[in-house]
Amino acid sequence: MPSAMLTEPDKRALAAIDRALKQRQLGQANELIKAMLASSPDQVDGWIARARLSQMLADFEAMHASLEKADELAPGSPLVGLMKAEALIHLGRILEAKDALKKMELAAFDDAAWLGRLSEAWSQCGDFAAAERCARRAVALRPNETAFRFALSSALVALGRLEDAACELDAIIERDPDDFDAWYNRATLRKPTEEDNHVDAMRAALGSGRAKGLGRVQLNYALAHELEALGRYAESFTALQSGAAARRAGMAYKVERDVQRMQQIETVFDADFLQEGPQGDTSEGPVFILGLPRSGSTLVDRILSAHAEVESLGELTDFPMALTALCRQGFPGEDLVPAAAKLDPERLGQAYLKRIGERASGKCRYMIDKAPLNYLYIGLIAKALPNARIIHMRRDPMDNAFAMYKTLFRMGYPFSYDFNDLAAYMNAKDRLMRHWRALLPGRILDIDYEAVVSDLRSETERMLDFLGLAWDPACLAFHENTSPSATASAAQVRQPLYASSVGKWRRYEEGLKPLRALLGEQT
Repeated sequence: MPSAMLTEPDKRALAAIDRALKQRQLGQANELIKAMLASSPDQVDGWIARARLSQMLADFEAMHASLEKADELAPGSPLVGLMKAEALIHLGRILEAKDALKKMELAAFDDAAWLGRLSEAWSQCGDFAAAERCARRAVALRPNETAFRFALSSALVALGRLEDAACELDAIIERDPDDFDAWYNRATLRKPTEEDNHVDAMRAALGSGRAKGLGRVQLNYALAHELEALGRYAESFTALQSGAAARRAGMAYKVERDVQRMQQIETVFDADFLQEGPQGDTSEGPVFILGLPRSGSTLVDRILSAHAEVESLGELTDFPMALTALCRQGFPGEDLVPAAAKLDPERLGQAYLKRIGERASGKCRYMIDKAPLNYLYIGLIAKALPNARIIHMRRDPMDNAFAMYKTLFRMGYPFSYDFNDLAAYMNAKDRLMRHWRALLPGRILDIDYEAVVSDLRSETERMLDFLGLAWDPACLAFHENTSPSATASAAQVRQPLYASSVGKWRRYEEGLKPLRALLGEQT
């Protein structure tokens, strides 16, 4: 059935829905969408709006169902097809999503906008070669479109082609000197020299007032990065503080909520939870590398995935997504933590294994999931997947805290821009890890970043013993590992092992004194 033509009332309704969604007035948006679909059930834009609302509510089954209806009304619509693929990715149906993307790519050969969106979708599937292919074609069609060059640069970084990625960012900056996101990303890819750097240009841009809002944040972080590489630490710290303070001022984050959530997790997932009731899926395969961001998890991921029997799947959201979906089905409306404790652990384990099975090549005995914040779910992981291996990364608290503080994360980790937030979060995480170790002796292997850097061979042998794997010399040449990496450490792990990050915080010791006092016993 063809979609109905947009009437003037429908146009007004859609405008109101769009405003409500952008302002996150979701209850109002829901009422407006229901009213529109009641009066115009064959209006494809109404079903797309319903899918957008479901996505914002993380109800991906409902999102997919709305898009199925939209697809009936507007078969072949690029927007509907892309949103449908995105819903499939959220649902863990990666193979279906890839099949859909392949078909759309053939149809999108001369449509740059469609190709740009396809590049993003391929990245979400973990296929960065396909992401690069689509982005490169989009750039060829519309070379002055910044978004397409960004997509190409991101894919190239994941594939380890860092200089090519930096060249794409050069092209963006040459066309638009005020694209400060490009300035920041370029600063993370190239090491400046005294003869070749952008310090004066960045200071001029900051002084001129051209950088506003997030742009000012990005430019300060880029400046801090280059100044540190040039050994101008006091100047670097000043720029970093300016950037972090501006970033934190633009956020509504309250660290107390995360601290309370960790305390709730400790209370709910206790010894009785782990010892009583049914156990989970006993399949072998998952390896969780977890801990705080910038603790060395990407390094260990690259070391282990260089082994012939280990495959890295990257930083996944599959465990929390499987968990959330099952809680929504079984205990709608309940708080996630107590609802999760009531799940059938075998069903949870199988749901997670199905998701990662769609991402894996199927050629390796072990599959790594290196999402740092999976440490929140260790109790559930241990029960749902009793044969899963759990590797917890540790790093000197001051080095770890400072590494987070000086990273401008694109998404997540809102606690990293303020000393009080950082210390409160890290102290709460430390308490939760002590809880897990007490309940699960022998299940968690603690790996210290400093130990890996000082004795790579011994620490690698220890990790392989934990996995029950024979020695593979390829693990020592981890920087030659060609598998993609799309983390904040993507540039660093392409280099041979270096120790220059150990104790780096001491170059900023005076400025970091308040943070050290707040971290207390950890330091």
